[in-house]
Amino acid sequence: MREREWCPPWPVDLALALDPHRRGTGDPTLRPGPGGAFWRTSRTPDGPGTLRVALVGGGGGAGGRVAAAAWGPGAEWMLETLPSLLGAGDDVSGFVPGHDWPEVLRNAVRRYPGLRIGRTSRVFEALVPAVLEQKVVSTEAWRAWRWLLGRYGEPAPGPAPEGMRVFPEPEVWRSIPSWDWHRAGAEAVRARTIANAARHAGKLEAIEGSADADRLLRALPGVGVWTSAEVRQRSHGDADAVSVGDFHLPSLVGWSLSGERVDDARMLRLLAPYRGHRHRVSRLLGLGGVRPPARGPRTPVRDYRSF
Repeated sequence: MREREWCPPWPVDLALALDPHRRGTGDPTLRPGPGGAFWRTSRTPDGPGTLRVALVGGGGGAGGRVAAAAWGPGAEWMLETLPSLLGAGDDVSGFVPGHDWPEVLRNAVRRYPGLRIGRTSRVFEALVPAVLEQKVVSTEAWRAWRWLLGRYGEPAPGPAPEGMRVFPEPEVWRSIPSWDWHRAGAEAVRARTIANAARHAGKLEAIEGSADADRLLRALPGVGVWTSAEVRQRSHGDADAVSVGDFHLPSLVGWSLSGERVDDARMLRLLAPYRGHRHRVSRLLGLGGVRPPARGPRTPVRDYRSF
């Protein structure tokens, strides 16, 4: 076991920081624990690792002290990158609410002062669940994620909660047979996208800048604008990566900022004044914005296992 304490200079909210990396309540790679702690696993450059992180005391930082412990070959890497995971590399200096900002956004900024866009620095680890979420409801994608990690992931090192698993190596994703993709509930298109991306995992992890990552990701078959943005928001902490093509986001942004439903093009125009922080604004509106009234039945959860 390795340990570390860190005093952030802003009021860290662990749930806000880690929630984007959690794929449903049963995610085997990220779990809340007693006392406000969180457990997270990752396949680091040094191997599998488990991280436990919690806030303690008042400390010297505005958010108190962050106490972390880690296990496994990747323990040192997970502790070293902990500040980045919680948003230490997120530059918010140019994000200052003005009187011309909509009240709903100013209120969200005041209500969530600890919001930072963190980065995992693990591109392929963010890509697989993003591909599973393509064009399906979240419940369906999260079910597939749990099944695949339960079948092919490694047990988490250390005293992690029961059932936690470590993301498999790229070679494992390439070797998954078609019948297990079917059992997971992922159809052939998403399976091929993930297996092909696994062949390029080394190149994906070697890219540092979000713009370069976007170009490489979108060069992969089956990876478009939405998937690339979803990945870079998490792997690179890109506060400007807008999830264009999202089913719900245009309505949320449009209703919050203009009082009407909009399409992607109109959403981008509404977000244009916040360039450099458009994903940050989207997250703030997701937390404190105004959602349009429900219209029609929800999209049903499909089960490809019965096809």
